[in-house]
Amino acid sequence: MVQKIKTCVIGSYPVKIDTNEIMKKYFDQSEFLWNKYIAQAVHEMITAGIDIVSDGQTRDPFIQIFTRKLKGCRIRNRTEVVEKIEYDGPITLEDQKYVRSLIPKEKELKGVLTGPYTLANSCIDLFYKDEKQLAFDFAYALKKEAQVLQDHVDMMSIDEPFFSNSMPDYGKELIGIITRGISCPTILHACGDVSKIIPQLLEIPVDVFSHEFKASPHLLEAFKEHTFSQKICLGSVRSDDIRVEPVKEIADHIKKASLDNQGLCHLDFDGANPKQNHALFHRANHHRNNLCLKFYRQTVHPLQNTIYLLLILLLSISENGFCHA
Repeated sequence: MVQKIKTCVIGSYPVKIDTNEIMKKYFDQSEFLWNKYIAQAVHEMITAGIDIVSDGQTRDPFIQIFTRKLKGCRIRNRTEVVEKIEYDGPITLEDQKYVRSLIPKEKELKGVLTGPYTLANSCIDLFYKDEKQLAFDFAYALKKEAQVLQDHVDMMSIDEPFFSNSMPDYGKELIGIITRGISCPTILHACGDVSKIIPQLLEIPVDVFSHEFKASPHLLEAFKEHTFSQKICLGSVRSDDIRVEPVKEIADHIKKASLDNQGLCHLDFDGANPKQNHALFHRANHHRNNLCLKFYRQTVHPLQNTIYLLLILLLSISENGFCHA
C-alpha cells in the first residue's frame, strides 16, 4: 500500500508587494494591512497542491517579524537590542488564525519561528554584551510564542541557519526551552554543511531535522553513521544556485538516495513559483511511484529581492538507518 506523503511549505514565501502602498501608508501614518498578501501566499500554496501551508512570513523579514514585537528591540537598518528581551504578547498568532480561516479543513497549518541563536547573531547588541544570555532571553520569549501557537497550528518549525556556522555548546538547551512541553510536532531547520555537528544536532529535542543534502551530498552518509529516531529532511535542490535544475537531475538525486536507503518515504520540493513548477514536481514523482510530492521553501522577504530555493526530501530513520515510518 502506498503511503500518503503530505506536502508543505516552510519559511518565507515571496509574494508581490505594492511598495508604493507601503510608503503611502507610512507617510500617512496609517496601518498597512498584510492580509491580502498573506492570502496571496496561501492561495498559491493551495493552488500548487500543498497539504500543509504557512502564513508565508509575508509581513517582515524573518528576523524583524519577531524582533519588531519583542520588548527590548529597536528596529533601524538592523534590529538593535537596547533593553532586556521580553515577550510582549502574540507575534504571529493573528496571521495563523487568518490562514486557518482561509484553508480547507483537510489542509494543515505550520507555524514558523526564527531560532534564538539566529536572532541573537542577527541583532546589534547594545545592552547585554553577552551573546549567550541574549540568546537565552530570546529562547524564553519564543517559548511563550510557541505556547500560544501550539493550539492553532499542526506543527512548528524552528529555523536556525546560524547553527551551521557556529553551533554553541548550549544549542540543545536553547531549542529545548522552546520545544519542551509543546504538544505539536517540531522541526529544526539548519542550512549549510552540518556534517561536523551531527552528534550535537541529534541531541536536540525535536521531531524532524531539515538540512541541505543537495549542496552537501556527503550529509546522507554522515547521518547514516548515527542511530536516531527523528525524521530527516533531505535537500534536493541547491539554494545557492540560481539555475533551475532539470527534472532528470532532481530525479537522479532522489533515486540515489532511494537506492541507498530502502526506507525512503517522503519528498519535499521547492521552487520560486509553485504554479510554474507544479507539473515538474508531478513528473519527478513518476520516478518513485511510492512517493508523493512535498514542497519546501526557505526564502527571505521579497522586499530584499532575494529568493533562496531549497528542495528537501523527508525521510524516516530507524535504528538500522533509513526506513519507512
